Amino acid sequence: MRLEGGVAHLEGGVVVSESETTAKILDAAQALFLRDGYAGVNLDRIAKSAGVARQTLYNRFGSKESVFRSMLDRHWSKLLQTGRIDDLVDSAPQSAEAVLRRFAQAILAFVAETDQVSFIRLVVAESRRLPWIAEEFYRAGKEPLLKALVGQLDRLVTDGHIECRSTELAAYQFFGLLQEVTLWPQVMGIVEFATDLPPADEIVEESVATFMARYAPVAG
Repeated sequence: MRLEGGVAHLEGGVVVSESETTAKILDAAQALFLRDGYAGVNLDRIAKSAGVARQTLYNRFGSKESVFRSMLDRHWSKLLQTGRIDDLVDSAPQSAEAVLRRFAQAILAFVAETDQVSFIRLVVAESRRLPWIAEEFYRAGKEPLLKALVGQLDRLVTDGHIECRSTELAAYQFFGLLQEVTLWPQVMGIVEFATDLPPADEIVEESVATFMARYAPVAG
């Protein structure tokens, strides 16, 4: 039963808000997709796991693909729209080291606190058969993250804090410094390496120092 122009509805005799219902659906979808892959999930399974009517799910999303895309958007929003990256973009000018350090800390926290490793495994497994999944994963998260860092590096170049011919290449290089150590061993399941990492603060500082060794202005 729909109430107040779609603001809430009855689900199992309980009034549930639209946002609560959407969260339940996306929580259920994420658990299923990460466990069973894209092909192993359908709308009936998502609805049952979320405890909502199939028609409620269909009315809200329309298709499994739409659920999947919304799930990816929500996942990446935990990095891009929670005061981690968006605050950096809007912040006052800082030193190059401070900008890089805050980006690195945000990325490492995101990997540690979310299912990012499982998402990457899912994307790698599915993208050969369904290329749009990799494209959507990039569009929803990696692309805006890259643009945010490139924008900050452009500002640092303009202010004379770094010397860099291609800030886009430099941004990719910085991400590589972080991810090669902290992310890919986990994605590939290299247990010995993934469980014997240096402290996060050390990884951040060494990545910043390596980047600045290449791009710091040459004195004189």
